[in-house]
Amino acid sequence: MIGLIFGETDFPKYIYRKIKDKKKYTIIDLTSKNFFKKDKNSHKVSIGQFGKIISILKGKNCKKVLFAGKVNKPKFSKLKLDFKGVYYISKIIKKSKIGDAAILQEIIKIFKREGIKTISSTFFTPELNLSRGNYTKYKPDNDDKRNIKNAIKFLNKSKPYSYIQAAVGRDNSVILEKRKGTQDMLRQIKKNKNKSNGVLVKFPKKKQDKRLDLPTIGLNTLKQCNLAGLKGIVLKHKNNIFLDKIKSIKFANKNKMFILVK
Repeated sequence: MIGLIFGETDFPKYIYRKIKDKKKYTIIDLTSKNFFKKDKNSHKVSIGQFGKIISILKGKNCKKVLFAGKVNKPKFSKLKLDFKGVYYISKIIKKSKIGDAAILQEIIKIFKREGIKTISSTFFTPELNLSRGNYTKYKPDNDDKRNIKNAIKFLNKSKPYSYIQAAVGRDNSVILEKRKGTQDMLRQIKKNKNKSNGVLVKFPKKKQDKRLDLPTIGLNTLKQCNLAGLKGIVLKHKNNIFLDKIKSIKFANKNKMFILVK
């Protein structure tokens, strides 16, 4: 029996569709709209109810858990805590001051202390990882390569446990994503009137646990990049989740964009 701890985004839905008729599972549903409520194996739980979460998982004999999807950083003062939540919350708040990646690592440690192992979010979906290469008929030109180099340079300078996973390199400047995420950053970028330029680079955080929260993109990301006038997307080898791959590549080719994995 596997415990599936699901948050927002389409990634949990993809995993669910793939395994629901093939594996025994228990879902801990952390989505705001209780997306998995129709499944009899799903349990709607608050992020602060560690006791309830662990009790459900142990009651179903789940020795392993898989995290997928985004869970927004909560306002700790407003969390509804159960007994174990109260016990663990001080450790989590302490880690929150370091960064988002540190919070996730602390949660993994909590489960480990409870005898529950965390496995990779792509355990059931290795096909969503892209390997090194160029996936479109269009490739970066020299200007694109400079933009990519600048974006990577700034990402490498970010704090080890930072929430930053994405940067846009354009015209010798770099725009870093803020806490609201990549989609919000892309919405703020205005398209140049005369030509498309600029590149989105999306890499894992430096101290990120590779078992969860890998950078995720899909068709919607490509469409947003196109609206912002960007020429392409760059990901890191085997450190990404790529949804709607065939549709995304087709869209990129149609709009003269590139998808590069370094």
